Amino acid sequence: MSAPAPGGFRGVLALAGTALPVHAFLARLPAALCPIGTLLLINERDGIGDAGAVTAALWLGQAVGGPVIGRLADRRGHRPVLLAACAANAAALAALVAAVLAGLPLPARLALAVAAGLTVPQVGPLARVRWARLAAGDKALVDAALSFDTTLDEASFMIGPALAGILAVTVHPASALLLAAALILVFGSLFALHPTAPPGAAAAPAPSSGVQAPVRLWSPALALLFAMAVLQGAAWSGANTGVNALAETRGAPGAAGLVWAAMAVTSSAAGFVTVARPGSADPAVRLRRTITAQALLTLPLLAVSGLVGAAFAVGGIGLAVAPHLIALFALVERAAPAERLGEAMTVLGSGLIVGQGLAAAAAGPLAQAYGHRAAFAVACAAAAASALLAWAAAVRGRGRRPEPLSAAPPRPSGPAPGLPCPSPE
Repeated sequence: MSAPAPGGFRGVLALAGTALPVHAFLARLPAALCPIGTLLLINERDGIGDAGAVTAALWLGQAVGGPVIGRLADRRGHRPVLLAACAANAAALAALVAAVLAGLPLPARLALAVAAGLTVPQVGPLARVRWARLAAGDKALVDAALSFDTTLDEASFMIGPALAGILAVTVHPASALLLAAALILVFGSLFALHPTAPPGAAAAPAPSSGVQAPVRLWSPALALLFAMAVLQGAAWSGANTGVNALAETRGAPGAAGLVWAAMAVTSSAAGFVTVARPGSADPAVRLRRTITAQALLTLPLLAVSGLVGAAFAVGGIGLAVAPHLIALFALVERAAPAERLGEAMTVLGSGLIVGQGLAAAAAGPLAQAYGHRAAFAVACAAAAASALLAWAAAVRGRGRRPEPLSAAPPRPSGPAPGLPCPSPE
């Protein structure tokens, strides 16, 4: 009998070596560099009004374009789609910088920001697809691999904003966007060309006619997970808006980034602990536990009155963020059809972005009218709603066919090459 595959970090790294996570990390770093880099560049030259509008256009493009790129990657393979997206995204970012420095009118900058968002290569979601394929057949190893990759995301969003701020002060406000363009062109291409890049999956033929029929993406399970992603994004955005409003009233707007970094630090640490000691609980159980913990840890924000207190509060929230996202993406891997897993992962990423945008639109005016606690209340409400949704789904699933948050459902279609069909539960 062969020895069991190693678990934890050793097991994950044994799947593909160190090149894949290194390339994936550096290729996804631009996703964290670009929003704050765009804000800093345009705020420096044209004020916060234009900066906010252009940054919002970037997010809008990414929310719309993500699922499109995910679907194309599922159909045509990662390699050609990612290579084209990396080249287009680097060109769009360089054009946006040139447009800002040349003083082109706002509509031109908005159009280029949308183009930059539409062409974001979606390295994070597609990296999760690769890990899921590599670890297929071993649920524990799949969970560990997805945990590891989600933790890389958290680490990138800790490093990216800080790096953008440092570059803006020490080099030039445009340097963060130019670095992002270079990283995506070089390391995005290396990620695309890595041997783990899967080929496209042809649509399954209809049993009677032999005509290729599309595999259905949406299911009640995926819709529920998407709703939870929207609420997670809203919780982040409300908290972030409140931190920025608090820093502004204290006369230290630059401190907001440092305060917010506390969440990224604790979230990354919690993610690495989850990889090293995953436990035996099903992802659905872990999701309910972690979103409940996050909802409770968000409540101290309502008592915050200073920046130090805010740093401790958001750091506490971070202890539940990565474990929650790890469980969320693990359930997407189980709920989505194997042939459209990349699209499903990008749909969830778009849900996070949509939630951030919707909450920012609500929390910003509330903070301006009633102070930072009003924005924090938006974060608390979103986290509480997500927890209630998770527990309601579990209760509804008892005594019936398993629901997505009470047990992992079987895939709604046959497996893609290299992915075994899970046994019915």
